[in-house]
Amino acid sequence: MTYDPDVHRRRSIRLQGYDYSCSGAYFVTMCTENRECLFGEIVADEMRLNDAGQMVQMVWEQLPDHYPGVDVDGFVVMPNHIHGIIVLAGDPVGATLCGPPGQARGQGQARGPAPTRMSLPDVVQRFKSFTTTLCRRGVKERGWPPFPGRFWQRNYYEHIVRNDDELNCIRAYIQMNPARWAWDRQNADAIPGWKPDAPWQV
Repeated sequence: MTYDPDVHRRRSIRLQGYDYSCSGAYFVTMCTENRECLFGEIVADEMRLNDAGQMVQMVWEQLPDHYPGVDVDGFVVMPNHIHGIIVLAGDPVGATLCGPPGQARGQGQARGPAPTRMSLPDVVQRFKSFTTTLCRRGVKERGWPPFPGRFWQRNYYEHIVRNDDELNCIRAYIQMNPARWAWDRQNADAIPGWKPDAPWQV
């Protein structure tokens, strides 16, 4: 089964009016353009990273070194996408559910922006930009396999992590992702029939 953009298109599910610079944890998924498998392969339910995959993992792990107020949690590189948890302003778990000024969301109280100017879209954009630059350099200078057009899809999936239980479930989902590759909806040759257990599973 080849990639069909009309079938595999990912819709944006950003919360309208939500301030994505609010402190808290965010589960994100980013896919390569056209679901190209650029980062390695799954062997015996384990991900074997190629050079590009190792580079992507390195950039992710170094995000806190470059951006004050940004931390990272669970993470996995898959053949054609990544799953990870980005934490803004150092909160260990659970996003502060702040929305427009004076308006509460969910169970949280309305608050101002977190004490960092980096929003979630900022972090994602810089991660995508830097990894794209490094991959292009690897193709040109080190003979990495070329990629057609863009490196990443324009959009990405995100979910606001609301409490400890949800955080632990997402960590477990990330850890188990390689073993579920045969059923993964990002896998063009996936076995049909597997359904996510929770709305944040993609």
